[in-house]
Amino acid sequence: MTADGKIKVGIIGAAGYTAGELLRILVNHPNAEVVFAQSASHAGEPLWSAHSDLLGETDLRFISSVFTSEGTLGGTEVLFVCSGHGKSKDFVHSLPSSYQGAIIDLSNDFRLKADAEDFVYGLPEAFREKIKGAKHIANPGCFATAIQLALLPMAKADLLPEIHVTGITGSTGAGQAPSATTHFSCRNDNLSVYKAFTHQHLGEIGETLGTLAPSFGGEINFVPVRGDFARGILASVYFDCDLPEEAAVDVYKDYYKNEPFVHVIESNPDMKMVVNTNKCVLNVCKHGRKLHVISVIDNLIKGASGQAVQNMNLIFGLPEDTGLHLKANRF
Repeated sequence: MTADGKIKVGIIGAAGYTAGELLRILVNHPNAEVVFAQSASHAGEPLWSAHSDLLGETDLRFISSVFTSEGTLGGTEVLFVCSGHGKSKDFVHSLPSSYQGAIIDLSNDFRLKADAEDFVYGLPEAFREKIKGAKHIANPGCFATAIQLALLPMAKADLLPEIHVTGITGSTGAGQAPSATTHFSCRNDNLSVYKAFTHQHLGEIGETLGTLAPSFGGEINFVPVRGDFARGILASVYFDCDLPEEAAVDVYKDYYKNEPFVHVIESNPDMKMVVNTNKCVLNVCKHGRKLHVISVIDNLIKGASGQAVQNMNLIFGLPEDTGLHLKANRF
């Protein structure tokens, strides 16, 4: 830590959406100091050149590489790796053996058990104690976070049958690189299904549920939808359940009673309750034999950068919500 007790932080791939959210959180985090932000495409430019709302918040400039004279890993206590999927593992493997700091990777490169190496899956509401003792964290995916939080209580009770999910996500979930389906003229006033039943987050969801629920058969029917908005996720999850509604709600409230960011409410939630925050809001209702759970999160914060900072807080023994008291934008 620095002389004033702050954790020295470095960010790799710092020009994208998730890195922008990390920087917004960390520049105001009372126990963190961002010492470098790496981006080859913006090297030498101020951070606000990529993240315009950081104008006046920091004087840092992007560096091109942490392995050159302009940047160093020396003294950095935690690296947030925001490289694209498939690139993070290459970067981590290129680190010198002398680097002993923590690594929190926001890609999907280390999430599955077959790829994890020594990375711990960073879903605090399921694996908090493992995270506290880890040095390397695989941050969960955004859809994976919303869906798992809708299912963890029933998984812990080993009451999960076949699961059905429809989820809608904002355009920032696709990353900053433009494509035909993220272009404004395509996305605006439009909806479309993509990767039906094959979404890349299904693997990590299945592994978590299988860990918590020994009898879970692994059937997750997930239809993701591209939304005509920038940020947020709403997941509509339902499955057969023999519990009466009151008992099912109690299972959820009991599981999340000490969680700082997960709230079970009786009213119908919407995304504006959570956008720009690290919160997940859940509603649990019974319809005949079906238990219906609505889960809403911000895909860039609880689904990415906020959860990454939550994991950093756990690793370094800080209160879990440090730096994460963020206000939603209701209007």
